[in-house]
Amino acid sequence: MTDDVDQQQTINTVEEPLDLIRLSLDEQIYVKMRNDLELQVRLHAYDQHLNMVLEDVEETVTTIEIDEETYEEIYKSTKWNILMLFVWGDGVVLVAPPLRVG
Repeated sequence: MTDDVDQQQTINTVEEPLDLIRLSLDEQIYVKMRNDLELQVRLHAYDQHLNMVLEDVEETVTTIEIDEETYEEIYKSTKWNILMLFVWGDGVVLVAPPLRVG
């Protein structure tokens, strides 16, 4: 019984940065990319370079336009869904795993 507990603690332990990504496999995560691209996704696979295969992707692109009369910034968001997407790791700025309560 003790071996099962020790093995479970080893599986859920975060000792290196990629351990956090490993614990998020097949979970909904948030990925921020360069060029103001934001992704809400299910993490399917990844490698040590943070190249990722993502499923059930909701992609959001936010642009800022300036109103010519008032010079106010106008934020516009465009969203669309993609079934599966490959992302190069060098474009990843941030990966946020799901919130874990416990």
